[in-house]
Amino acid sequence: MTARLKETYVNNISKALMEKFQYKSAMEIPKLEKIVLNMGLGDAKDNAKMLEAAVEELAIISGQKPIITRAKKSVANFKVRAGMPVGAKVTLRGERMYEFADRLFNVSLPRVRDFKGVDANSFDGRGNYALGIKEQLIFPEIEYDKVEKIRGMDIIFVTTAKTDEEARELLRLLGMPFAR
Repeated sequence: MTARLKETYVNNISKALMEKFQYKSAMEIPKLEKIVLNMGLGDAKDNAKMLEAAVEELAIISGQKPIITRAKKSVANFKVRAGMPVGAKVTLRGERMYEFADRLFNVSLPRVRDFKGVDANSFDGRGNYALGIKEQLIFPEIEYDKVEKIRGMDIIFVTTAKTDEEARELLRLLGMPFAR
């Protein structure tokens, strides 16, 4: 998505939100702040190559280098010590965020088997939306033959919206395919 196209796209969304929610100022209009992709890798504590493969896949999907998240506390039941790698995450902002959202809504989600739309009730009460994906294979950038293990991930859409209703409308206008 070019900068000019994004600008007109965001302006049209802003106008629609302004009309629907009767904002007094343009600064009240909710915006998409960031998208966070998180992949939990509980099995990676034993195998460093699995961690590397997951980080590489997340980098291919997002177009940005992920950071490795580490355990904060030791948990004996999970055989995890503080400081062990337990996941990877990427925070997307700006141009990359809008491009990823566009690819997710128009290319990747429709590739899910029996896809009828995403749950419209996965908001947290503060205008943020969480989406769980069961396998990374829905992204066309991932080559099926090179995947060692199918992993899921969480995708969190962080908005500046005050309520879930405002955030739902913002994401709907961006192209999020909510289930009817």
